[in-house]
Amino acid sequence: MIRLTRIGDRSLDSTERSVESRAAEARQPDGRSGDASPASTVALYRDIARVIDHMQRRLHDVVRVELGRIGVDDISPMQVLMLLNIGEDELSVRDLMERGYYLGSNASYNLKHLVEQGYVDRAASQRDRRAARLRLSEKGEWLCTEIGKLENRQATQLLRNQADGTDLETTYRMLRRLERMWGDIVRYDGRGQD
Repeated sequence: MIRLTRIGDRSLDSTERSVESRAAEARQPDGRSGDASPASTVALYRDIARVIDHMQRRLHDVVRVELGRIGVDDISPMQVLMLLNIGEDELSVRDLMERGYYLGSNASYNLKHLVEQGYVDRAASQRDRRAARLRLSEKGEWLCTEIGKLENRQATQLLRNQADGTDLETTYRMLRRLERMWGDIVRYDGRGQD
């Protein structure tokens, strides 16, 4: 069970409190980042993976709430995120899997459901009739527009000033670096370790 602690106008769960306290340890007394101790940096790194996992589940919860608000009950939050990954593009199934990091059987199941519910149009590729091309249907485009409105509202709430925007950009760059590092570990360091 996750315990929530009230801090100012927001709640922090125990994982976020842990990360916040480690980040505070890494800052100098005047609030600037300084040379953090190796122990606190490693502990902060360890906590980041837990925060990412927790945020993914929270994102699904937020999407689920929005689906209920707009009266959509025939699609899951994961399937909504697949629609957002397709976006305005026309993709092959392989492209979608690489873009969204989906597993083959998971992607196949979800895509079948999205086609059956009318969110995605699936057609054979003109180049290779065995390959399918995916694009959003009108219903899928409408839902992505509605989710886009949610994202706009949330961004407005999150980014109150220029410093918030700078923090968000820094966070994005760091998370992308972490994603690339983990991807490289899987691709290059994980060979033959089973």
